[in-house]
Amino acid sequence: MLWKIIQSEWLKFRKSNIWLLLFISPVLATIIGMTVNVSEMKGVEWAYLLSTMVFIHGLLFLPLLTGVFSAFVARYEHQSGGWKQLLALPVSRGQVFLAKGIIVMTFLAITQILFYIGWIVAGTIQGIETSVPYLFGLKSVFFGWLACLPLVALQLWISTAWTSFAAPLAINVILTIPNILVANSEKFSPYYPWVQPFLTMLSAGGDGADEFFIRSLSLLLSVIFGSFFLFLFGGLLYFQKKAV
Repeated sequence: MLWKIIQSEWLKFRKSNIWLLLFISPVLATIIGMTVNVSEMKGVEWAYLLSTMVFIHGLLFLPLLTGVFSAFVARYEHQSGGWKQLLALPVSRGQVFLAKGIIVMTFLAITQILFYIGWIVAGTIQGIETSVPYLFGLKSVFFGWLACLPLVALQLWISTAWTSFAAPLAINVILTIPNILVANSEKFSPYYPWVQPFLTMLSAGGDGADEFFIRSLSLLLSVIFGSFFLFLFGGLLYFQKKAV
């Protein structure tokens, strides 16, 4: 039954133009990657290129996209009594909530894959002579994707609670803006969900891997999974008791 709900949610995305948002962040990050000067970063060109592209992608667009996709999967049900029609079917509320979360994470995974391809394209166009560290880049995009888990769970909680499509998006934008300041705080940044994707992508090389990746990946992951289960439990509990 969960798989059928996922298929239904996927059809909603296919019939809309929301999927076009998948390309915005990877394309912009790739353009920045093609223009940044990497010639003076001998030996660490790929790492420097990745960190530069992550600044626009992970710091701004990736957390914004989690809010857009999360709000969108709840949009149809908020219109014309959609929740009553959906929950009248022989499905559990937990399955519905999880299916919507899986769809959002799938779209974010596609975005990360496009970013990964853009990183390789930008480096190739730049003429970086060293071989592409494929595993290094994969770790960055994968852990950045994992870091979206708590933010997706929280945004789904908010989006299912509020009937307004714009309100959750506005909150997400407001809380994304301070990322530049929060990211510079070693004390508070690991605990701020909106900046976790950015920090995790920069920390993917491992603790002390090089001068660009100075955050503790182990601390980030422990906070990410802890907050994810907290937000997921809270969202599921609310959704189970939600009046429709």
